Amino acid sequence: MVHRATDLETLFRDTFFERHHTVLEGGFEEPVYLAGTSVAGEPARIRYTRDYFRSALHEVAHWCVAGPRRRRLDDYGYWYAPDGRDAAAQAEFLRVEVRPQALEALFCAACNHPFRVSLDNLDGDVGDEARFAADVEALADRLRRDGPPPRARLWLDALTRFYKV
Repeated sequence: MVHRATDLETLFRDTFFERHHTVLEGGFEEPVYLAGTSVAGEPARIRYTRDYFRSALHEVAHWCVAGPRRRRLDDYGYWYAPDGRDAAAQAEFLRVEVRPQALEALFCAACNHPFRVSLDNLDGDVGDEARFAADVEALADRLRRDGPPPRARLWLDALTRFYKV
């Protein structure tokens, strides 16, 4: 099965543009969320790294986690400490990454694409990968059992239909 990030862009637009005025765009050095502007009528933009399929899924997961207030802010109003985080900063990073990575795991399964947690700290303290992976897996299992939030459910349904998993 071929996994093209551009297919995700089209699928995302078809699923969410009309209601949420948001697009998914690849080709960037760093991922970022840019809130839309109601004055200029610009859509919100979820930008992912280069043409990386997993980056696109991961950034959509962050969008699915963000509530209406956060979606009005660039990068959802969150801090981001770049690669090279110390142990304390990495622990905080991992704490806030459990939910998006659990959704990303579900998205990968819906596409029949491999998933592995990302610690995103090549030049710093990576933290406890086994514990983080277990936390992500436990939340993914709970979301499978209890159901994901509404936008994540719509995205999962769209991915499942498209990839026929």
